[in-house]
Amino acid sequence: MILFKKEHQLQNYLTTLKLDKKSIGFVPTMGALHAGHLSLIQKAKEENDCVVCSIFVNPTQFNNATDLEKYPRTAAKDIELLTSVGTDVLLMPAVEEVYPKGLDTTLELDFGKLAMVMEGQFRPGHFDGMAQVVNRLLDMVKPHSLYMGQKDFQQITIVRSMLAQLESEIKLVMCPIMREENGLAMSSRNVRLTPENRILAVKISQTLSAAKKLVNDKTPNEVKEWAMQELSIPEFRPEYFEIVDGITLQSIDDFSETNFAVACTAVWAGDIRLIDNMVLKS
Repeated sequence: MILFKKEHQLQNYLTTLKLDKKSIGFVPTMGALHAGHLSLIQKAKEENDCVVCSIFVNPTQFNNATDLEKYPRTAAKDIELLTSVGTDVLLMPAVEEVYPKGLDTTLELDFGKLAMVMEGQFRPGHFDGMAQVVNRLLDMVKPHSLYMGQKDFQQITIVRSMLAQLESEIKLVMCPIMREENGLAMSSRNVRLTPENRILAVKISQTLSAAKKLVNDKTPNEVKEWAMQELSIPEFRPEYFEIVDGITLQSIDDFSETNFAVACTAVWAGDIRLIDNMVLKS
């Protein structure tokens, strides 16, 4: 695995590969890697000649300074994991490399209602920062394909919109959620859960699975109300449980309205915020 910290050095290397008609797959991360991230690398390896992974904790997508400060940083372990699955290139840029003075990285895009619901409601400005850094990293790497996980369902929907608005030819690949043995969606934040809350957190995936079984018997609003009650247990504070159209991200009133219904939720387990989702109908 080759490590780059400078954009021009990375592009010089990748340009040589592209001249040889090699395909480039890209997996952007914020580090603190786990098996979910590695599954993205493995999928990218199956479909490309060269896989680039980036590790960059992006300050512009944290609306809470404390959350940014506490975000786990485990560079040595991350490098070991990436090497173990055969990652070809690792990009670990400094903030001033991603956002150099004199370069305007802001995006003038309209995500409309996609960015107003769920995470957009509870984390104002998050998606503007996310889109800004993903676009910037894509400009640094210039890959043929981009690999992202389903766990951040709203994020990947907004990235899809971004690529469409920019008329980009980059192929976006959504990879399935990886779960721990008890069903908890893998997340870098899981390491910050107390042992007790880590056990309790399985309730999130259990509620999503149970909601899927209610599709034929209840309305979306009835399922949402039931789920919020299920998640309102000691140590838990559910922010939302929404059932949305998987394309528009707008709430649905009847399951017959769409062929693609997704349940999305965010829950505070103690002082750690966890998100998860499950396709109910597709």
